[in-house]
Amino acid sequence: MAGDKLDFLTGVLARQRDAFTAARPEGLSVRKDRIKRAIALLKDHADPLCQAMSADFGNRSPHQSLLTDIAGTVGAGKYCLKNIERWTRTERRKVQFPLGLLGARAEVRYEPKGVVGILSPWNFPVNLAFGPLMQVLAAGNRAMIKPSEFTERTSELMAELTPNYFAEEEVAVITGGPDVAAAFSSLPFDHLVFTGSTATGRRVMEAAARNLVPVTLELGGKSPVIMGREADFAKAGERIALGKMLNAGQICLAPDYLIVPEDKEAEAIAGLSNGASAMYPTLLDNEDYASIVSDRHFERLQGLVADARDRGAEVIEVNPAGEDFGSANVRKMPLTILRGVDDDMKVMQEEIFGPVLPVKTYRAVDEAIDYVNAHDRPLGLYYFGTDRAEQERVLTRTISGGVTTNDVVFHVSMEDLPFGGVGPAGMGSYHGIEGFREFSHARSTYHQPKIDVAGLGGFKPPYGAATVRAAKTMMGK
Repeated sequence: MAGDKLDFLTGVLARQRDAFTAARPEGLSVRKDRIKRAIALLKDHADPLCQAMSADFGNRSPHQSLLTDIAGTVGAGKYCLKNIERWTRTERRKVQFPLGLLGARAEVRYEPKGVVGILSPWNFPVNLAFGPLMQVLAAGNRAMIKPSEFTERTSELMAELTPNYFAEEEVAVITGGPDVAAAFSSLPFDHLVFTGSTATGRRVMEAAARNLVPVTLELGGKSPVIMGREADFAKAGERIALGKMLNAGQICLAPDYLIVPEDKEAEAIAGLSNGASAMYPTLLDNEDYASIVSDRHFERLQGLVADARDRGAEVIEVNPAGEDFGSANVRKMPLTILRGVDDDMKVMQEEIFGPVLPVKTYRAVDEAIDYVNAHDRPLGLYYFGTDRAEQERVLTRTISGGVTTNDVVFHVSMEDLPFGGVGPAGMGSYHGIEGFREFSHARSTYHQPKIDVAGLGGFKPPYGAATVRAAKTMMGK
């Protein structure tokens, strides 16, 4: 990367940090104003942003983008505005007896960290840049955003629009390729947010560690769907198909594989197929169905299917109109169900990130639980069924970043729930009060009374009988 670009990055960081320090303390009105400006940017330019996303993908429904990237992110900003006063209140904490009687006080103040870096991905390029930004601003920070180069038009448009709403010392959008992203992740931020693959997340964390920068990693993994024997397979199939085909499966929380009762496999697959066909009766010219973002990603997905087929899996393409995908000059794939998969297949080893859905079977639900527990902890876990005891067994015996029952993906849209991963699926979270606190420093503050507490408590040398009495009191003797 050219040295002048690195100098530019370090210069923006320095200017933001200097402005942050000089402006302290900033009132809540300033934070609210910044959130309102971020909301205004999205609302004022919703149509061109949706058009840019469609162009970047080759085809992506502007209606979908309006829901997921614009309206959803505006909702996140409004949620912050509604709760910011409660979040920022100083919390009183207890002090040990008898310090409270003597006038001592303890409290926690949630204070801004400074400058937060946001490395955002291509699959929801606006939402995953401006969604974290809303809580970064609510916590009183400045922000630098590096969006993905894979959605170049959207990234350039965000970089073009942002200076019309924010001074560079408040929010800056920096574009560029992998070299810029690598340099960005190595900057000495006060916090760094990354959304993307687990492999890249490891590199980002390694770079951040050199400056001891705390990180929030929103990664991915293989999110399972466990279908109970009492599930409504028709309804479940439609909901799973919707979650898998939204954005053509290019979602970190998309169902990555199904585990279904052995004697219900055909019924589960029929539910999926019927649900997909009802929502997408055609695919190639259907604006509602997104394209795969790049040739490389498309070829990778095709390779996963070919590998599974070669190793004995049955490939079921849900193609209700019988369209010819082989000769079409578009990066579109039908929902492709893989039956009879095993762990030797690449599709069961890698996060899929596309409209390919393997199906495994179990005889007793504990087999499904054991399979999930034998693999990396997923970002999301989904259970379908009406058996509450079985549902609770699945929830209490597995670990995942989050859970939705009797649907998929929806937990991420609940603004009051923290969203984050565990283990290889990530660390830290945003959304909810947890997100505000993620981007805040919980500053412990103790106010000592005028009385000589150390002398009274036997903490001051020379030590003697008073010290022994104090120690025994502390130990409850």
